[in-house]
Amino acid sequence: QVLLKSDAPTGDVLLDETLRHIKATESAETVQTWIELLTGETWNPFKLQYQLRNVRERLAKALVEKGILTTEKQNFLLFDMTTHPVSNASEKQRLVKKLQESVLERWVNDPQRMERRTLALLVLAHASDVLENVFASLADDKYDVAMNRTKDLLDMDPEVEAAKARATEMIWAVLAAFNK
Repeated sequence: QVLLKSDAPTGDVLLDETLRHIKATESAETVQTWIELLTGETWNPFKLQYQLRNVRERLAKALVEKGILTTEKQNFLLFDMTTHPVSNASEKQRLVKKLQESVLERWVNDPQRMERRTLALLVLAHASDVLENVFASLADDKYDVAMNRTKDLLDMDPEVEAAKARATEMIWAVLAAFNK
């Protein structure tokens, strides 16, 4: 269950709104429930007040403002749809390179010693089903090493890992929620 440690503002509009929602709940909710609520993927009428409104659009807009994405209209047969393709390929390549190096050159074989942001990025890439794309540009032998190391990491028991000293409980809880 998610327990609020601090409601101090982060400076990020979506994170601050999320903190207000977590603070406003009467009882602690699970990570799985919060993921469903905050992404708008719940239909529980008693919990609708905790949903973030237009979260995907707001995230896309923030990435457009940072120059990572752009906005385009695409025609799909009978209707137009707004899409957000990558406009800053160098930023995408930087992230891909960071993940590739983290599981090849800088592999520590211990998630407690991994950089937290890198661990979170690996978990999110896995949850978004884009992890194979991250390693696709590697030579076959390096691809196999990267995928095996990542698989070993993602197959670890999140409860055991979260209980260890210096663990990043929330990252492991998110992994557990996506692995259900």
